[in-house]
Amino acid sequence: MADLYFHYSTMNAGKSAALLQSDYNYRERGMQTLRLTAAVDDRDGVGRIVSRLGISAIARPFGQSDDLFALIEARLRTGPCACVFIDEAQFLTESQVWQLARAVDELGLPVMAYGLRTDFRGGLFPGSAALLALADKLREVRTICHCGRKATMVVRLGADGKAVSEGAQVQVGGNETYLSLCRRHWLEAMGA
Repeated sequence: MADLYFHYSTMNAGKSAALLQSDYNYRERGMQTLRLTAAVDDRDGVGRIVSRLGISAIARPFGQSDDLFALIEARLRTGPCACVFIDEAQFLTESQVWQLARAVDELGLPVMAYGLRTDFRGGLFPGSAALLALADKLREVRTICHCGRKATMVVRLGADGKAVSEGAQVQVGGNETYLSLCRRHWLEAMGA
């Protein structure tokens, strides 16, 4: 039975590495997969899933106007596909999450989405909110704060290295831009 999975966490928890490992497990057994990643994340080039561990794979980039059900359906016409993997799932639209749920329900294809749960202000991304509402299975990928507690929040760092509290929800970046913290240290960093 196919399910829609949402693997969520803060930055630097190993979501992309986990996605690539799961994808490898399918491919090692001779099964084909479809890898998708948000076109907005072009840090390592558009259409690439890259882990901090140094592993990477080519993926089909998606934009907010793409119909993911139609894309998956077209992929299935070219041959078997055992699973769909989505990196940077926080950048999905609510409609796209419904399209993924439809692919699970109507096409019988498991979909594994990996992404951030919250933004630097502590709010949900639209894609993450929809996945939290619609996913059949929720799986937290854990990472830790500098104090050793579980990191559940992320701050965006300004040019001075201090946390910023305003700005666009989406600003692509890595360790130079974001820091994962526990809620207590996030509140301190945000001056709350």
